[in-house]
Amino acid sequence: MLFRYPRVSSFPRSSSSAVPVWRPLTVLPDSSLSTFRDLAFVPSTPALLPPATFKALPAIQKWFHPHSSNADQYDAAHDYLQSFGSATVLLEYSSSANKFVRSHAPLSLFLEWLNQSNSETKDRLYLAQTSLDDLPQALRRDLPTPAHVMSSGQGDIYATNLWIGRPPTYTPLHRDPNPNLFVQLAGSKTVRLMDPGAGRSVFARVQASLGEAASANFRGEEMMQGREREVLEKEVWGGGSEIEGRSRGFEAQLQAGDAVFLPNGWWHSIKGTGEGVTASVSLHARTELNIY
Repeated sequence: MLFRYPRVSSFPRSSSSAVPVWRPLTVLPDSSLSTFRDLAFVPSTPALLPPATFKALPAIQKWFHPHSSNADQYDAAHDYLQSFGSATVLLEYSSSANKFVRSHAPLSLFLEWLNQSNSETKDRLYLAQTSLDDLPQALRRDLPTPAHVMSSGQGDIYATNLWIGRPPTYTPLHRDPNPNLFVQLAGSKTVRLMDPGAGRSVFARVQASLGEAASANFRGEEMMQGREREVLEKEVWGGGSEIEGRSRGFEAQLQAGDAVFLPNGWWHSIKGTGEGVTASVSLHARTELNIY
């Protein structure tokens, strides 16, 4: 039986110096479509699918390979991916000087950076939010849409986005307009999520602390750089406390083949951890409900 999250008001208030408690997310009893629909998708309840549910995805086997000295660490399969080097992907560049730029570039440029970088590299590239529809057909075939997405909602896809980088990678706290099946393809990621009320409260407090009143519905590059990024990260991941009354939520650890279901409207922030390459795909099902 899934844990039903309590109302936001039932969480104890915490002081500004308290460390937030992140509860482990419930794992579904099996990976069947009926269990997923009945216990997660239909009631809009976040949940982990059983470990390695999607381990057999061709992309996991063909795009990445385990490091020679550590089976939990992955490298990009350059020989295979380089044959698609002319494909255009969306890259995020961030520097130690807090510069952030998002632009399209050839996949070959990103693969070259992966080959020359490590976790200590200061200037970072992150293949982020690249639409699967923009990739060559052969790569699209490596990522077939799971039945959990095609047979839920209205039976079609709102968006499918690819994320590949070298840890540490970071996606700030935000919410999606459609349900999201987030599948880990390589490496490790930690997902922290809050129910709609708790996340909205955190966002409002962050905006108030910055003297801003931005819309929670439409988020752009402002959340990826500068003061807003810093305060959001501290609120969700610690490392300081500038805002009183931290909210609590749930946490999921993902390895290759794992997947977490994120209902529409649930706020989440994601970090890539460990060494090697981390990669994920987010599959958004179209539904009649929309938070925007």
